[in-house]
Amino acid sequence: QVQLVESGGGLVQAGGSLRLSCAASGTIFSINTMGWYRQAPGKQRELVARITSELITNYADSVKGRFTISRDNVKNTMYLQMNSLKPEDTAVYYCYSISPLRYEHWGQGTQVTVSS
Repeated sequence: QVQLVESGGGLVQAGGSLRLSCAASGTIFSINTMGWYRQAPGKQRELVARITSELITNYADSVKGRFTISRDNVKNTMYLQMNSLKPEDTAVYYCYSISPLRYEHWGQGTQVTVSS
């Protein structure tokens, strides 16, 4: 059974940094595309960043230059380094995995709150 467990969320002041982690189990991590999504209150869930098995990355325009996605295939863990955080980055952040056979899985989410 695939499990994705996020950690690293919390409360930070505007301009600060956080690093989110997503630990995966029950899957061949290295071949999956992994991603971070977020959902703010009253808004739809949106893609923040994605990283493929070939380490190709994509970012939402709103986070380009501030966030960095990475993965460690030995530790089966994905990361999101978030710098220069803004109040509009406040949301629940979800880890996402999709296998080459298109099986999707989600983590339970971790809250990120940025105060002004």
